[in-house]
Amino acid sequence: MNQVLIDSQGVSTLLRFTDASFFVEPTTLDGHKSSCCAGIYKEVKCTEVPLRNVVSAKSTSGAVEVQYLVRKGKETRLNLVVISGTVQGEDDARAKKWCEALLLVAYQGANPSKNLKVLVNPHGGKGKGRSLYISKVEPILLAAGCTLDVTYTTHGGHAIEIAREMKLGYDALVVVSGDGLIHEVLNGIDQHEHRDQAFCIPIAPIPTGSGNGMSLNLLGLQDGLDVCAAALNVLKGQPLKTDLFSFTQGDSRRISFMSQTIGITADIDIETEHLRWMGDTRFIIGYIRAVIARKLCPIELSMKVVEQDKSRMMDALHARRAGESPGPSSLPSSFLSDDKKPDTASSSDEEWTRFNRPILWMYAGQGPFVSRALMQFPVSLADDGLIDISVQEITSRRALLRGMDGAEEGRTYWINTNRYFKASAYRARPLAPKGTLVVDGEQVPFEEFQVDVLNGLGTFLSPYPYYAPEFLVRDIYGRT
Repeated sequence: MNQVLIDSQGVSTLLRFTDASFFVEPTTLDGHKSSCCAGIYKEVKCTEVPLRNVVSAKSTSGAVEVQYLVRKGKETRLNLVVISGTVQGEDDARAKKWCEALLLVAYQGANPSKNLKVLVNPHGGKGKGRSLYISKVEPILLAAGCTLDVTYTTHGGHAIEIAREMKLGYDALVVVSGDGLIHEVLNGIDQHEHRDQAFCIPIAPIPTGSGNGMSLNLLGLQDGLDVCAAALNVLKGQPLKTDLFSFTQGDSRRISFMSQTIGITADIDIETEHLRWMGDTRFIIGYIRAVIARKLCPIELSMKVVEQDKSRMMDALHARRAGESPGPSSLPSSFLSDDKKPDTASSSDEEWTRFNRPILWMYAGQGPFVSRALMQFPVSLADDGLIDISVQEITSRRALLRGMDGAEEGRTYWINTNRYFKASAYRARPLAPKGTLVVDGEQVPFEEFQVDVLNGLGTFLSPYPYYAPEFLVRDIYGRT
């Protein structure tokens, strides 16, 4: 029952599946058996794809059609492929049952046809959002039988308006853009009449922006920038609960899902806006410029520190990925104010701890990648109720440029001047008259602010029960 024979353009082709894979096996070509014997017959290659990559299977009036995603080379991205052919009349009923059985295991019993709200930013990143959606993403969703409610955003804040007023019947919110539109969607949901229910609708990013950190964190480096892999995640992903952050300035509050940064890293984000057409290469160029300037970041920074031992944080990450519980937190060390050590006996007794050294930047958030070239928070956990904070102390330009080597695999985590904390909250007050403060890639007023963790409030679709990227390096030299 796990195989069917079809006639496809003169080729007799066996379609079969196991618990893990789907196979397309041509058996004859121009009436001849396929053979490996040199020079006798042309070899016909078998195709094997993960069962998860099967999108649709149907049998109508003796014709079988299966659509699946295949990678044609190790480094190439996924493409939608259709295999179709006819079966003998007496095999029609059997073919229908075979298609049903294939879909049952390919979707693990879930319904392939989903009701989706799709938001497309046609101007994000390199400006290819619309074309990529129409040519790559939509055909996959339609092949699965999804119902699509599509809106193309026309102005800044449009996604906030849509998310604020959306109905609650959607199976997922598909965001075809970069991280900026996800930020808008979450802040719109935060204003929804039925906020808690709306936050339970999972968000599925399709990476077409200049910064696609969330997609990289959900799908990993190989698939994180592949719009077809992201579309497959819409169909096959499972809800992953993530922490969100409450970013407060005076009486103003917004939701942050990825990062907050001040100093050089914030300058890079804003000063390279005109280079969006370059994708995330813009951040590398901006970093080199910023290192040459090496501008100080005078701020007053206080945190509710829970952990700061880098080795222990890495062990906790690996324990979580292995399904184990992370170890207990450690006390902060002496470079924090001695009179403001947190009491770790109870989380309710945490006290504010001030960081006293001069710095170049502060980067806080969650999710390993903030861009393809930078694994900023390599030990981040999706739902630990904490925010990761990286504080770069003053160091030489040479050291900063060396830090680019291996930044995509998290080596900067181990640099001694990169102070790394996990905290339940933090607050910062800029001491300079002007500067740049960025939240999820969007510039906000350069004023005092506080960030608190909203444990498990966010929901995203993910192939895994944790962030996909692995962090394996154990020193700045990349040794594992």
